[in-house]
Amino acid sequence: MTVTLREMRWWDIEPVLRLERELFPDDAWSKGMFWSELAHARGPGASRRYVVAVEPAADGPERLVGYAGLAAAGAGTGDVTGDVQTIAVAADHWGTGLGASLLTDLLQYATAFECTELLLEVRVDNTRAQKLYLRFGFEPIGFRRGYYQPGNVDALVMRLADPASGVPGPEAGPPDVPVAEVPVAESGTPDAQASDPYAPDAPATELPGTEQGPDTHG
Repeated sequence: MTVTLREMRWWDIEPVLRLERELFPDDAWSKGMFWSELAHARGPGASRRYVVAVEPAADGPERLVGYAGLAAAGAGTGDVTGDVQTIAVAADHWGTGLGASLLTDLLQYATAFECTELLLEVRVDNTRAQKLYLRFGFEPIGFRRGYYQPGNVDALVMRLADPASGVPGPEAGPPDVPVAEVPVAESGTPDAQASDPYAPDAPATELPGTEQGPDTHG
């Protein structure tokens, strides 16, 4: 079936939560966290981009098979930092290119937000996501001890110095997933494998730990 990307809206929160709890049972976001993020995703001062991947069902409503989110901080300062808040893909769609399509969407919006860099945290045991991020140009810059709770799992911190450089060009071929067109507001803002992340060739600077918040899934 054809998968389409479109903007996440409030009515997507319940199916997103179901997939969230399936994929991240130990540290799933709450409904309130998603509501809070979407509150900043529209209007002239928008600083978030949340997208869902859906496929039509043969005998019912569409099925949500993935989602992703981006936050931008520092708008109007000339030094905007983007943060990949989350990327999630249903297990039966792993290996289909959907994760890459979701990340491409976020990179396009990071460029629209005029982000000068893009950061993310990813579990050190999530090598599937790390492979994806490395392929798009992200580099490991450190880690946060015990970042993911209650499992006390470390987070690998990765950085993309120029978000625009990570957006696949025409030579990369057509996108894996059709993207529903979403208008950009007049203000210019739109309505992660290191086999051993602690190896010398993957810098492992220990960064200050912060309370787990809405920037935790990779």
